[in-house]
Order: sequence, then C-alpha cells, then structure tokens
Amino acid sequence: MRSDVIKKGLERAPHRSLLKALGITDDEMRRPFIGIVSSWNEIIPGHVHLDKVVEAVKAGVRMAGGVPFVFPTIGICDGIAMDHRGMKFSLPSRELIADSIEIVASGFPFDGLVFVPNCDKITPGMMMAMGRLNIPSVLISGGPMLAGRYNGRDIDLITVFEAVGGYKVGKVDEETLKAIEDLACPGAGSCAGLFTANTMNSLAEALGIAPRGNGTVPAVHAKRLRMAKEAGILVVELVKRDIKPRDIVTLDSFMNAVMVDLATGGSTNTVLHLKAIAESFGIDFDIKLFDELSRKIPHICNISPVGPYHIQDLDDAGGIYAVMKRLQENGLLKEDAMTIYLKKIGDLVREAKILNEDVIRPFDNPYHKEGGLGILFGNLAPEGAVAKLSGVPEKMMHHVGPAVVFEDGEEATKAILSGKIKKGDVVVIRYEGPKGGPGMREMLSPTSAIVGMGLAEDVALITDGRFSGGSHGAVIGHVSPEAAEGGPIGIVKDGDLIEIDFEKRTLNLLISDEEFERRMKEFTPLVKEVDSDYLRRYAFFVQSASKGATFRKP
Repeated sequence: MRSDVIKKGLERAPHRSLLKALGITDDEMRRPFIGIVSSWNEIIPGHVHLDKVVEAVKAGVRMAGGVPFVFPTIGICDGIAMDHRGMKFSLPSRELIADSIEIVASGFPFDGLVFVPNCDKITPGMMMAMGRLNIPSVLISGGPMLAGRYNGRDIDLITVFEAVGGYKVGKVDEETLKAIEDLACPGAGSCAGLFTANTMNSLAEALGIAPRGNGTVPAVHAKRLRMAKEAGILVVELVKRDIKPRDIVTLDSFMNAVMVDLATGGSTNTVLHLKAIAESFGIDFDIKLFDELSRKIPHICNISPVGPYHIQDLDDAGGIYAVMKRLQENGLLKEDAMTIYLKKIGDLVREAKILNEDVIRPFDNPYHKEGGLGILFGNLAPEGAVAKLSGVPEKMMHHVGPAVVFEDGEEATKAILSGKIKKGDVVVIRYEGPKGGPGMREMLSPTSAIVGMGLAEDVALITDGRFSGGSHGAVIGHVSPEAAEGGPIGIVKDGDLIEIDFEKRTLNLLISDEEFERRMKEFTPLVKEVDSDYLRRYAFFVQSASKGATFRKP
C-alpha cells in the first residue's frame, strides 16, 4: 500500500508514534489509509451540511476495512461573492483548491481519496486534483438544494436576481421581492437549477468517478447519506484492486460528459472546467468537441434557468443515468467507458429507467433540435466564445446591433438598470477575462438585469468574462483572446455593429478589414490596478479561457 512508506519498518517508528497520537491502533496500521477532503464551512449553503456527508463517508470507509482521515480545503459561494470584489477570487480559488489537495495528499501518502465538494469551483478543483494525484478515488458531492415555492410555483436563486430587475421597472413590488428573497433558497445544498455546481456534479457521474445520483439527489434526502457510505465502501475496493482515476477516465468518458452537458443544457462554465480537468488527467481535449457534438445531441431536459423544472424533478425522472439512457438508445453513448463500480457505463445505463418523458424527452421530441451549448468563432473571437444555446430566445438566434461598451460588469449593470440600454443593443463587457479581471468574474447581475428589465428577447451581451450557470438569454462569454491579452474585443467602439449568428456559430465585428487591422495595430490593452498579491500572481500565470483558464506550465 502507498501508506506503507510511513507505517512499515523499524525506521518508521517515529511516524507510527505520531499516528498513534491521533489514536491510530496497531491493527489500523495494517489497513488502507483513506483521505477524505471536504470543503465544509458555515458560509456556503451548499457546504453547511458537508460534515454530515463526511461522517457517512467515514462510516463507509470503516465498514469496508479502511481508516479515514479528514482534511479541509477552501470554498467560495459565487452567489454571495456576486457584484463585489469577492467575485474576482472565485475562479482563482479553483487552482488553490486543486493545489492544496495535491499538497496534503502528497505530504501524507493516502492509499485512497474521497472528495466531498459542492458548488461552482470546488467540484472542478477537486476533480483536477483527482487527475493530478491519480490515487484510487471517488467523488461524492453534497447535492442540490430543493427549489423554493412562491405563489404556487417553484423558484430559486435566479428568481431573486431577476426580481431585482423587475422591481427596477415596476413589475415587482417591494413586498413581492422580499417574499421571493425569503423563500427562494429553502436550505442546504447547491442552488436548485442546472447551474454550474449541479452541472459539474452531474458530469462527475458521466465521467464515471461519482456514484449514481451524485448530481441530482437532493442534499437533504437520506439517500445522499447512503450514497456517501457507498462512496466510502467503493474507494476501499478501488484501493484493494489498485484502480486509479486515470484507469477509469478516458477521452470517451469526457465525450459522455459533454453529451450529457449538451442534452441537459448545462452551464457554460463547464467548457472551462472540463478543459482544465482533462489536462489534469493527461487527456487532449479540444473545446471544439462541444460544437461538433451539439449538432448531434438535442436539448432534451428543460431545467432552470431556461425551463420550468429543477434538479429534484430531474432526479425524480431517473437522474443522469436516465439522460445517458437516451444517448444509449440513439447509439451515441461511449458504452465501454469504465466507472468506479468497476463496470462499464453502458452496462449500468442499460438498467436505468426514464420515469418522466417530459423532463427527459426522447430525441425525436426535444426542447431544441441542437445541444445546449455552442462554441462561436469569428473576428471577435478567433479562439472561440461560449454560448448557452438552450437559453437563447428564438428571435435572437441571428442578431445585428450596435455595441454599447463597458470596461467592467458593475458599470454595465448600472446602465442596464437605469434604462440606458435599448432594444437591439449589443452590450459588450470587456477586461473581465482571467487576466484582465483578473479572475474572470461571472456576469450574472447584468444578464439577470436584462431579463428583469424585459429585454431578454431584444438585447444581446458579449464578454470576455464568464456567466453563472444561472444566466440565460442571447449571451456569449469566454470571448478569446480576452481584451487584456490584446484580443479584438478590446477594439470595439460604441455604435459599432456586431453580428451574432447562433445557428452558424459566428461572432463578428462589422467593420472593414482595413479598419480592423488599423485598430488592432493601434490597440494597447488597458492595465487595471490590482490590489491583491494573489490576483497579481494569478494574472501573471493564467492562460486564456480557451485553454480552460489554467496556469502556464513552468
């Protein structure tokens, strides 16, 4: 066992002595040591209950004959970090999470690892660490929050953001806004729609590294604790058989994950995260795969923020394995991909049942004929940009409009809420990329303001920043190269016409080639003052969004 390096031999007496200070017995010294990394804290609703999940994992490890050791990592709630300086630290926290786990699991030679995350950057950060370390591993998340209820309908966090815009234009009164605020987030778990957290926890199932139901079983259901015990049992079996994450996860696994993402209409952030996770697993993954597969995979699950259903409804309908059954029915699932169950994904999916034909529609009756995400290219995005196609209104699938340019998200949100954006406009928010932000903040407030102001079917928004999984509308993010790296989004001027064609996947600035070249030659990127040592280091090392916003290699 890997842990023998600190347990066996007379020369390891000092190491054993320190372990005995923890209460470890001689009998336990002969058993597998299992590290359990948890992002539990008391500030994130998705994390506040993870201590209970961890206790269940520990029980499973002990049931299987292992010895559990719990250690922490950090986490940020994107919703609470929104619209202030804190959002600059959200995406950068992903790298710190992966690094901190790599450090602890290298300094303490665990035989196996169980990852217990929830929420937006924590789950992908842990998955990156899993690929780097390549120690027998299982991921078990804290699970989604239940939807709130107001006036006979399900609501969630995005309802609150959009109600703020509604209040600004008189569509929502203060009493209603307060009621929605009080009811939208009823308790523990990651926010109830198919936002980034729940998308990534669902894709962990498709990758084969998490138990069935990981992405959809509600946080407050007892089944979540039973799954956590199962995770503890599974990791000990993986240790006994020496099955590592890179033995399970292949390019086929990533193709399954992308297809699930497209079929469900998941968050645009998955493009960033899957690219970074694939790199940590040593897999060559091109973001163009999203666009190639989106032509084959229809959008069959209409989950909030683009549809009326929530994650609990998807769970009731059969969950992610039922979504993969649709892929299998149509000959698209990569059936030979392996899983932590030491069975092929195709064999497991064959046993799944689809329990609601409207929540998980058949391919011949989709919500949209193409997948939920698309990659756009053009003179404004030579390295690509990302759009949540499932959230684009039909009338905005092709749009030409004048640019209204902002150098940061707050400025744009104020302009939108004050009525300065008109129908037909294309809002351009730049210097919000990984380097330029720095930190690539989410633009949830401006997109929610557009929806709340009743402009979703008439206004587009493009940015070199990113979007929350809760954003929807004619919005395009991850424009690469970003303005701070000299990207063409930096040369756009107020009033320039921009053409967006979601069908053709193109994004272009409509000026002459000569004018385009002149502006690019004269362009000097804006350099923002950065008041954080960590963000300065982050901006120095971080790469383009098209490369997953990972760090440059030394």
